[in-house]
Amino acid sequence: MAKVGKKRAAADAKVDVTKLYPIEEAMALIKEVNTTKFDASVDLHIRLGVDPRKADQAIRGTVSLPHGTGKTKKVLVFCTPDKEEEAKAAGADYVGLDDMVAKVQAGWTDVDVVIAMPQVMAKVGRIGRVLGPRGLMPNPKTGTVTQDVAAAVADVKKGKISFRVDKFGIIHSSIGRVSFSADQLADNANELLGTLMRMRPSSAKGVYMRSLTVASTMSPGVKVDNKSFR
Repeated sequence: MAKVGKKRAAADAKVDVTKLYPIEEAMALIKEVNTTKFDASVDLHIRLGVDPRKADQAIRGTVSLPHGTGKTKKVLVFCTPDKEEEAKAAGADYVGLDDMVAKVQAGWTDVDVVIAMPQVMAKVGRIGRVLGPRGLMPNPKTGTVTQDVAAAVADVKKGKISFRVDKFGIIHSSIGRVSFSADQLADNANELLGTLMRMRPSSAKGVYMRSLTVASTMSPGVKVDNKSFR
């Protein structure tokens, strides 16, 4: 068994693994037990009572976090020439079509979000094998296939994130950084959880939100009382 360092052991000792913490208390604690020297990501892990194999229960969507994620996301836009300046003005980091398709085809994927206009999706589809496995393929359900590319870019830059349930029925999502206040983290968590509650499939049986855990990079996980969010 790997030896646990003193900092991590001290952090572990502060977390009661048998307790479900109210969301505000959990966010304050996750800041306290952070052991990294950098501004670590704070992630929420949500186990849902869904069967992702069923199309209507394969939860995916977007949410605009009130305080953003604390990370500036790099955005690539595939669009027609007449929309390039709009996309750039909105904050897109990379804009183009044939030239950018060729660049991605060659293996370049140094971006966080890819947005595309509907009329260029035939060309973007050619690089689906590169974008798909990295979770970068534009999709109408997440608002990344749209005619209004400028608005989509602005949303991402302001804190709009995408989420999707994995094959185990769990959603993993960043809700900020340890430099955020506990209130800011709680606000972001509440926004995400509220969105998920509104998306509950009518076919999902039993308990929908089964467990919540918040953790920062290399910190112990803190279990959250799923009845405590607003």
